[in-house]
Amino acid sequence: MIIFIPLKTINSFQKKGSMTQARYTNLDYLKEITGGEPEIMKEFIQMFFDQLPEFRDGLTSHLADKRYKELGELAHKAKSSVMTFGMNDLGHRLKELQLKTQKLENIESYPEYVKEFMDEIAQAEKELQDDMSKM
Repeated sequence: MIIFIPLKTINSFQKKGSMTQARYTNLDYLKEITGGEPEIMKEFIQMFFDQLPEFRDGLTSHLADKRYKELGELAHKAKSSVMTFGMNDLGHRLKELQLKTQKLENIESYPEYVKEFMDEIAQAEKELQDDMSKM
């Protein structure tokens, strides 16, 4: 049996020593909108880094204080930012959270969305810092 793996999937892996590790980020879209100019790419990455405290603190505090409308609004804002850096799965999950908060649906699931964001964004931040150092 032959299994075909989409090229996009193959490109989302990078060599790390002797192990292959999936990346959380993909800079293809960023390269497209910046023309691949390293200095402009660095500016976009830095703007994203500048937003991270707002996203982390806001998602955590809105959840803890049961401000679900604000939680959903911030999830929407974060979604746009993470998708710029190729974190499409996380973007879709943030969209799910946003929609659930609008209906106050499955409130017990909200902490898992916030945890997923925190975990993935921590890894993405490391990748982007490494990427910036190579530009």
